[in-house]
Amino acid sequence: METPDLIDAIVADIGRTLGRVEPAQVGDICAAISAADRIFIAGKGRSGLQMRAFAMRLMHLGLTAHVVDDVTTPAIGAGDLLLIGSASGRTSSLLRYVDALRETGAELALFTGNLDSPIAAAARKVAHIPASNFKAGRQTGVDSVLVMGSLFEHCLGLLCELIIIRLKAARRIDEAAMNARHANLE
Repeated sequence: METPDLIDAIVADIGRTLGRVEPAQVGDICAAISAADRIFIAGKGRSGLQMRAFAMRLMHLGLTAHVVDDVTTPAIGAGDLLLIGSASGRTSSLLRYVDALRETGAELALFTGNLDSPIAAAARKVAHIPASNFKAGRQTGVDSVLVMGSLFEHCLGLLCELIIIRLKAARRIDEAAMNARHANLE
C-alpha cells in the first residue's frame, strides 16, 4: 500500500472502531471523573503511555490527577477514582491494583477491549473500545492495517481526548486557563 492509502486505511479503522463505542459508557466515565475527589490513572505499555497523557490533560483542566507508580503518587482513598486503560483487562500488575483498591473505598473505572476480563468485572464503569478480540484471555487481533494492538491504543488516546473536550465544556474552562497550568520547567 502507498502512504495515502495507508493513511486512509488507518483513519477508517480508527473511525469504525470509535463509532462503535457506546456514548453512554463515555458519559459514565465523564461522570465518574467529575464526581471524584482525585483521579488515579493506570495502564501498562503503550496503553499506559496514552493514560499518562490523559492524566496530564486532566491536570490541565484543574483536576487532581496522579499516575500510579510515580514516586509522588499519594495513597488512594474513599472519594477517589482509579481509571485503568487495558486492552486485555488481565494485566497482572493492574490486577494487583484492583485487589488493593478493594480496601480503600475508591471507585474503579476501565477503558478496555475485553469485557470478559477480571478488571471489567470489578469496575463500576467500563468503556468498551472494540479494537481487540480475546479468546481464552489471549488477544487474537482484529481486521486492521495497524499492528500489535495499535488500534486499541490509538482509539484509547482519542477517546481520552474526547472526554477532555467534554469535561472542558462542562466545567466551562477556557484554553487560557488550561495553558496557565502547562509545565513551565521544560
